[in-house]
Amino acid sequence: MQQQPQRFRTLFISDLHLGTKGAQAEALLEFLKQHEADTIYLVGDIIDGWRLRSSWYWPQHHNDVVQKLLRQARKGARIVYVPGNHDEFLREFCGNLFGSIEVCDSLVHEAADGRRYLVIHGDAFDMVVRHARWLAFLGDWAYVMALALSTRINVVRRKMGFTYWSLSAWAKARVKNAVNYIGNFEETLAAEAARHEVDGVICGHIHSAAIRDFEGFAYINTGDWVESCTAVVEHENGRMELIHWAPFSTVLNAGRVPAVRLPSRHAA
Repeated sequence: MQQQPQRFRTLFISDLHLGTKGAQAEALLEFLKQHEADTIYLVGDIIDGWRLRSSWYWPQHHNDVVQKLLRQARKGARIVYVPGNHDEFLREFCGNLFGSIEVCDSLVHEAADGRRYLVIHGDAFDMVVRHARWLAFLGDWAYVMALALSTRINVVRRKMGFTYWSLSAWAKARVKNAVNYIGNFEETLAAEAARHEVDGVICGHIHSAAIRDFEGFAYINTGDWVESCTAVVEHENGRMELIHWAPFSTVLNAGRVPAVRLPSRHAA
């Protein structure tokens, strides 16, 4: 008997990078089969236009992800696409509908508990992307090289029965400049939530999933589907939870990070 998918009020996913060899499309398909939501936010870098411009790569399972999301829309799910820097070509269509998919540069999501979150990809707050695009493209090339090396390492790991391991994620956690960059990004986005007078921000971009509190403002990053395979879900009571999905383990399992009950900034 097929297991019924778990249903949530809202699902947030970002940084799928469809169109690249590093995209974990098959793991994402398995995740989407087991998790559904009334509203799905695609928080940027869903399609990697940078990579597709230089070389076309679009295997069937990448197309299957798109078709799966479209089927969710046909079944009644609200789907909102918030473009990022890798799919920035879609920003000229903000305010329009593609079929039943809304395209927005950013918007405010109101959770079931009344908390309001700014939903935005986050690249607008990355100084490298904004002011040194050549350096951003160079960094993207280096990232692709790291992913290619990770792929070779993980071929061996899979044969030995181990789960996925990311070289770039390991480096980000240990290189001081990368750690500082992530910390600054998180603080900047939390400050942006304060500027918009909302309770928090939900973003992607830096491929580093997190749920944190910054002086009453929530910083929530959905992570990615290249290295960490993570998503954020909102439960029916408004509780936000970060889900880790383990690619190519013996049995695909959803590993959950304990949900963080963030204090409201309106609390006395």
